[in-house]
Amino acid sequence: MVSCRGILAGIAQVLLLDTPAVEAFLLAFLVIVVGIQGLWAFLGHYFRSDEIAAFIGWPADSPFQKEVAFGNLAFGVLGILCLWFRGGFWIATAIGISVFMLGAAIVHVKDIRETQNRSPGNAGPILWTDILTSLVLLVLLALYFL
Repeated sequence: MVSCRGILAGIAQVLLLDTPAVEAFLLAFLVIVVGIQGLWAFLGHYFRSDEIAAFIGWPADSPFQKEVAFGNLAFGVLGILCLWFRGGFWIATAIGISVFMLGAAIVHVKDIRETQNRSPGNAGPILWTDILTSLVLLVLLALYFL
C-alpha cells in the first residue's frame, strides 16, 4: 500500500510539477516508502511490540522489538529529510535502508528455512517488500546518479 502511494506521488510530480521521472520516483520512494513507512514501522515496533512479534512469529516481551523500532525511526527521519537534502544524502539514505531491509530479508529467509516459520510477518508480503523496495531504490539511485 505504501509503495503504491510512492508510485502515485512520483506520477503526480511528473505530471503536475514536470519533474524528471527518475528523480520524481526516487524522491517519492525516499520520502513515502522510506520516510513515512519508517515512522509507521517505529510506531508499531515500539508501541505494539508484542502484536508485531506475534505477527512475525517471534516471541513477545523482547526488547529487540524496541531496538528495531529506533532503527525504523532513524530511517523514517532520513527519508523525510530527503525533501530538503539531496545528492549524497539520497545515496546514503537509499543504501542504508537497502542494507537494513535486505538484511531483514536474509534473517526472515533463514528463519523460514530453519524453523518453518511461515507467519505472515515473516514469510508474507513483508519479506517481498524488503527485497523489492531495496531493488527499486538501488535501480532508481543508479539511474539518477550514473
